[in-house]
Amino acid sequence: MKKENVYLKENMAKLINWVIKIFWVFIIGSVFGFVIEMLYGLVYTRTLVIRQGLIYGPFIQVYGMGAVAYYILISKVKEPKTAFFCGMIMGGALEYLTSFFQEMFFGTISWDYSNLFLNLNGRVCLLYCVYWGIIAVMFLKIIYPALISIEDLIYKKSIRIITIFFVSFMIFDITISCMAADRQEARKDGIPPQNNIDVFLDSTYPDEVLDRIYNNKKEVSKNNTDLNIEV
Repeated sequence: MKKENVYLKENMAKLINWVIKIFWVFIIGSVFGFVIEMLYGLVYTRTLVIRQGLIYGPFIQVYGMGAVAYYILISKVKEPKTAFFCGMIMGGALEYLTSFFQEMFFGTISWDYSNLFLNLNGRVCLLYCVYWGIIAVMFLKIIYPALISIEDLIYKKSIRIITIFFVSFMIFDITISCMAADRQEARKDGIPPQNNIDVFLDSTYPDEVLDRIYNNKKEVSKNNTDLNIEV
């Protein structure tokens, strides 16, 4: 029984450490995406555009999810060529699903590739899949080794305390962002506040605030879900 308890504790400790690593990979990826989007805007529009995926903080969560996917899958790949094609597929699938569910639940999209070569419903296109493939190779050769080199930091008590704080903050940030976006959609449908929470969301996160934070989103029809490949 004692050996079983020790074995259980060891496995639980490994699981906790793995979850902590995944969480920080998500945070790092989300911040990386924020920086990339800002630099991309500077290069192609010559203007500084701040794009966020959540109400609070420099996070774009689709990049965070991509980083987690890379950490779990791409890190097992040895060849850059394989990493590139896996990254293209994973990145494209992630972009498509994120756009699809954003449109389904909130009636908006944050990107539209309809005018680009070989796009699928404007949600994903060949060019950006190539970008995801390039990032996958960078992850394999540069980012993943760097993450491994600082992996021991998660065992420090101070890092665990910071992690608890950030987990709590991200849960709040994601929750309030989804609630505010959902309430904005209800306002546009002419639905008045139904309770005190709706009143709070209307006063704290009015349209002008959310439109400034999510400055690249577009209103679309929730029924626009047909598969259609365009060239």
